[in-house]
Amino acid sequence: MSHERYLDAALEQARLGQAEGGIPIGAVLVGQDGAILAHGRNRYVQDGSVIHHAEMNCLENAGHLPAEVYRGATLYTTLSPCFMCAGAALLLGIPRVVAGENRTVAMGEAFLRAHGVELTVLDDARCYTLLQEYIRAHPDIWNADKGDH
Repeated sequence: MSHERYLDAALEQARLGQAEGGIPIGAVLVGQDGAILAHGRNRYVQDGSVIHHAEMNCLENAGHLPAEVYRGATLYTTLSPCFMCAGAALLLGIPRVVAGENRTVAMGEAFLRAHGVELTVLDDARCYTLLQEYIRAHPDIWNADKGDH
């Protein structure tokens, strides 16, 4: 399976979030058939929300899907998930998570793997560079959210 299309879609969400003044982290939920079921982006700044990380926003945007849809889905995110986002994926039974990068944060990886989730980290330079540039320009915002994405 090629990850490029889906990571590009997640990066588009990250850039949209940045254009809105937010932290540039994006996510997409992909169904078993390869269709993108939902998009999301970090909404910490825009909504003043401590729980609207990109993955959480994406899952909320997906709405109520049947359990079998989640059990066949893959969650793509530009940054390796935090414990909250990893827990949401686990709770919904999402079997696969693909992260664009984990050099910035790698918090929930062992948790996901310990619970049988297939985790792929692509180490995509675009994801890393986009977020690092944001962190350098806005350390106050990044540190206020403790960088735990």
